[in-house]
Amino acid sequence: MRAPGGESPILGPLFVRPNRSYPTHSGKEALSVSARTVPGYLPQDVPSPGALVSLGFQHVLTMFPATVLVAILTKFDIGVTLFASGLATVVALLGSGMRIPLYYGSSFSYIAAVVGVVGAEWGGTQVAQVGIVATAAVSIIAGLLIRLVGKEALDKVLPPIVTGSVAVVIGIALAKAALDMAAGDWLISLITLVATILFSVYLRGLGLLGMLPVLLGAVVGYLVSLGLGKVDFAPVHQASWLRWPAFSLPAFSSPGAWKAVLAIAPIAVATIPESTAHLYQISLYVDRLAEEMGRPPLKISRLIGLNLILDGIGDAINRLLGGCAGTNYGENNSLMAITRNYSAPVLICAGVIAMALGFVGKLAAVIQTLPTPVTGGLAIYLFGVIGLQGVALIQSEKVDLFDPRQLAIGAVIMVIGIGGAAFPGGNIPLGSLQLPSIATAAVVGILLNAIFLIFPVREAARKPARATASE
Repeated sequence: MRAPGGESPILGPLFVRPNRSYPTHSGKEALSVSARTVPGYLPQDVPSPGALVSLGFQHVLTMFPATVLVAILTKFDIGVTLFASGLATVVALLGSGMRIPLYYGSSFSYIAAVVGVVGAEWGGTQVAQVGIVATAAVSIIAGLLIRLVGKEALDKVLPPIVTGSVAVVIGIALAKAALDMAAGDWLISLITLVATILFSVYLRGLGLLGMLPVLLGAVVGYLVSLGLGKVDFAPVHQASWLRWPAFSLPAFSSPGAWKAVLAIAPIAVATIPESTAHLYQISLYVDRLAEEMGRPPLKISRLIGLNLILDGIGDAINRLLGGCAGTNYGENNSLMAITRNYSAPVLICAGVIAMALGFVGKLAAVIQTLPTPVTGGLAIYLFGVIGLQGVALIQSEKVDLFDPRQLAIGAVIMVIGIGGAAFPGGNIPLGSLQLPSIATAAVVGILLNAIFLIFPVREAARKPARATASE
């Protein structure tokens, strides 16, 4: 059975030409009146070369701290992690026909399991890679199943109260990390934060400058740090111009390979709600921008199956090269929501820059000189926007928060996710297990929703509660 245009309804459209279903603009190309008066880029819009590079670098600046931190914590090679992250992003964007504007970076959800495997007597980095290859298989299989049964079936398992609450948890759970980074120098952090907010509010609609608030805020914070003598250039002097990343292959023949699979692969199931929430968030904001521009809605959320397949392919790329387990980044989603720049070509440019950082040591070292308080100031804004995007998702889907079932699901997800993040490493201790707080919250929410689906409440039993709440 073939879909219109000759694509497989399950496998297509992987690695196809972009679907130009609406006008795109490039450089000085003429735009419609509505497009000229509404700032922003939709996924297949192509900015001018200068804007392309500037906006791409802003994405790299946004993803860089978290991606490098995960590599350090899991003892994976930083150069390989950056290169694999960029390559996975480029492959995913091309694989979706440039319709899914997401950046694929290293995931925090896998840290505890990967660190455990790397540090075990039977383990090591290459053994952990085997487990992460298995996560690729899990995501790809999940994506194929969703493309087979349809988005409607997924929405029953992952309703907006689950995906929206998970998005809120992701943002709020990162709040402590943002403040920890900012606490190194509150003056620098606050100046960076205030500058970024002012740029995002008052430069909006002023061409390219209006789309670079995070980059401009980082520049202000960097200059202040320079003036206060807080920038350490030692890493730049020590770094070589060119370096060859320490690529490595998974140790499939290791006796501990199956242990690594059992330890790491199940986390992929728990991260599906996170990936779904990110896609639904972007879909909501892209359709809003398209409406303002007078263009038809793109409804990216319908591509959730393809998105999970591309998640899996990204994991496979990372694992086969020796990079960290990945996911699409909420931080970059926040950046796109703030700047209204959803251009896939910009994200491809960011991916290419990330790949270059894997080989050009001094370039990566220059970015590493960005003081932690500057990153903290940016993170306060970006992480907060992630949480608010979850609220927007719940609001846009008109979730009935007078329904005790919806309240129960949302409440449990938020308390487990946010409360669990307070434990060391964001892992909830359960006997000898360390459960990632966000993934655990998502799984519990899914199970609670499943119970309500299997044992539905009679509508008549709900009416008194709703009536009482509205009085």
